[in-house]
Amino acid sequence: MNKLKSYAKGQWHQATDGFKNCHNAINGDIVAQISSAGLDFSGMLDYGRTVGQKSLQTMTFHERALMLKELALYLLSRKKEFYALSRATGATKVDSWIDIEGGIGTLFVYSGKGRRELPDHHIMIDGPAEHISPNGTFLGQHICTSLQGVAVHINAFNFPCWGMLEKLAPTLLAGVPAIVKPASDTAYLTELMFQAMVDSGVLPEGSVQLICGSTGNLLDELNCQDVVAFTGSATTGQYLKSKPNITANAVRFTMEADSLNCSILTPDATPDTPEFDLYVKEVVKEMTVKTGQKCTAIRRAIVPANLMDPVAEAISARLAKISIGDPANEAVRMGPLASKAQQQEVRERVAELAETCDILYGNPEQVDAIDGNDNDGSFISPVLLRNNSPFGDCLAHDVEAFGPVSTLMPYDTLEQAAELANRGQGSLVGSVFGHNDDQVSDIVNRAACFHGRMVLINRDCAKESSGHGSPLPHLVHGGPGRAGGGEEMGGIRGVKHYMQRTALQGSPTTLMRITEKYMPKAKTTSTDKHPFQLHYEELKVGQALTTASRTITLEDIEDFADLSGDRFYAHMDQDAAARNPFFDGRVAHGYFIVSMAAGLFVAPEEGPVLANYGLDDLRFTEPVYPGDEITIQLTCKQKSYRRGKGYGEVRWDLQATNQDGEIVAAYDILTMVASNTEPFSED
Repeated sequence: MNKLKSYAKGQWHQATDGFKNCHNAINGDIVAQISSAGLDFSGMLDYGRTVGQKSLQTMTFHERALMLKELALYLLSRKKEFYALSRATGATKVDSWIDIEGGIGTLFVYSGKGRRELPDHHIMIDGPAEHISPNGTFLGQHICTSLQGVAVHINAFNFPCWGMLEKLAPTLLAGVPAIVKPASDTAYLTELMFQAMVDSGVLPEGSVQLICGSTGNLLDELNCQDVVAFTGSATTGQYLKSKPNITANAVRFTMEADSLNCSILTPDATPDTPEFDLYVKEVVKEMTVKTGQKCTAIRRAIVPANLMDPVAEAISARLAKISIGDPANEAVRMGPLASKAQQQEVRERVAELAETCDILYGNPEQVDAIDGNDNDGSFISPVLLRNNSPFGDCLAHDVEAFGPVSTLMPYDTLEQAAELANRGQGSLVGSVFGHNDDQVSDIVNRAACFHGRMVLINRDCAKESSGHGSPLPHLVHGGPGRAGGGEEMGGIRGVKHYMQRTALQGSPTTLMRITEKYMPKAKTTSTDKHPFQLHYEELKVGQALTTASRTITLEDIEDFADLSGDRFYAHMDQDAAARNPFFDGRVAHGYFIVSMAAGLFVAPEEGPVLANYGLDDLRFTEPVYPGDEITIQLTCKQKSYRRGKGYGEVRWDLQATNQDGEIVAAYDILTMVASNTEPFSED
């Protein structure tokens, strides 16, 4: 018998008693036994806070990002093992792909975002510097630094791989070690993937630990630097969130709970439109993929009253084509629920919903399963219900059957549609299907505040749409109210959940040293060499070049107008320019100033600067008149090395000033600068 192991303090731990059985969802066979008896939970926390924290927080964001990529590649190389075991959870091949490769894909996304959007540094700058003194010698700057604690990840049974990886990706990128606690029913698949993570040798010591079984007194040992990320029922989440130690120490607690998600069909989406067909397909897909065991599945289908019958008929007809049974059979499109307990739970909830709804399709007590039977496995039929009075006695706004179950309900006006959507009291996702953008916009304006994500689908985007129920690493996964009030993923915002935002106040030079980013009025340095003749490693933040000045002439303005074709009146007509409230007369083109600036600061000789690939935040702050003398100060503002590429990205602060010391233009220049220690590679 496979007895699941935990991974604690760098060692695999095998319990000797207290085991519970994990069953195959298809045939009821025992797949594994699970117990966490004998684990030293307090010791696990100490190990994470010391060994794990030290190993992760000595790495920069870019080093952690590359670590995630390496881990993802390794897990992909072993995906066949995960797919083989995933079948025991009741997952079809498509279900397994979402769980396994979707989870691995999250690692890839965070790896890429970490290298593109974060510095090769330990500190994340959050927002621009705040100028809080008259002369600019005292600034404010928000930064984010890694928490000095451990993240406890409590995951649900429905996605044993993705659920683990979507939490680990932002956590590890933030530099915080994690303790993973999978749901018992499907923990055997999580354990297998976790074993592969350990085998990879990619993750530093103490960065991840695993609890197969109960968490014992773990939550009672947390402090203000720790984080709990929970996915599961709202009832369990609220119980854990309200534990005395969690509240007393203000332990960060993010919760993703059950959710009565909805999908709205707009009035223009009649049966002869593509949106009608798209809607029917999506409702059926969300009912049957993962056997409806998705926290994002459509539980409430909200449609115009005059379209209730066509929608009901179309969904029922499509459900009738869904083959149910053992996912090993290629004809099967929907497998069993994850366990017999879950089967019983769904049956009870359907019976409850049926008190105020009519069952249009399916019998929760009976199903014909291919290569399987209801006695041994956890099979269930899809169930479509109908409630004709959703503003009255409608339990569908309060009761969730976590399986292939959805309820149809009508509306007469867009205001009513939004009101029904919002009666779920907060959801992870709502979707709207319609081609009339005015109608879609009206619903979004009324309903967005009740949903963590809204998916708007029509014929124009359907082919590339990710669909209603697919959380993406780039976007928020979470929702208000009943959905838990937390957020997961959401791009770099998800990383910040595991960091402390701190406001720094100090001199520009001090803040520059801490953030490794040039601040206005910070002390600069200079070298004998032109900055463009320095390799990446030789450049220091704060190194500056002040150029010679150039006098702008009327001939310059006219030549640039002839060359560019830009003959805007403010550049060419003295009287018209003088009537402009911003100008006293003819002014130089802003883009001429940019071009002229390059002529002043660029070193023309071949050197380490490989390319100029753009500029950011260009502003023309004062007009430039004929006779003005322009000087450029170019300062190394920020550096970010592209590891393994042989070059780094260097951001330069440029200020163009006139003879009176006034800034007339300011912007950032972006360059790629060669390394003097690593050969160039564009792969």
